[in-house]
Amino acid sequence: MKFATEYLYFTTQRKREYLNITPAVEGIVAKSGVREGMVLVSAMHITAGVYVNDAESGLIQDIDEWLENLAPFRSDYRHHRTGETNGDAHLKSLLIHHEVVVPITEGRLDLGPWQQIYYAEFDGQRRKRLVVKVMGE
Repeated sequence: MKFATEYLYFTTQRKREYLNITPAVEGIVAKSGVREGMVLVSAMHITAGVYVNDAESGLIQDIDEWLENLAPFRSDYRHHRTGETNGDAHLKSLLIHHEVVVPITEGRLDLGPWQQIYYAEFDGQRRKRLVVKVMGE
């Protein structure tokens, strides 16, 4: 069994941003030499997430509006008593979740025809990290 670990770093321009990281993950998988296995892609911050969905701008806007509707920015979150002002970002991360596992078949990500891997940032404009762990034969 082979293992390979790499980290991706992001500093987004906006507080909330959605980045297609599929090409970066594909590159890491190719470099690993793993032909059959899995890749774990996990945000290492509690105000970010990783998800798989369609690479379509209208859908990304719909996801952002849906998340803002379910976990809107408000000043009265109890979390803000700590001095932070990102309570909504923590809740949005819970909704999206922080990681995905994608199969690797014949050395390539085994995604559906429209599926892409996204990094979702909910408290951006500062440096964040994501781990990509490739496992297999």
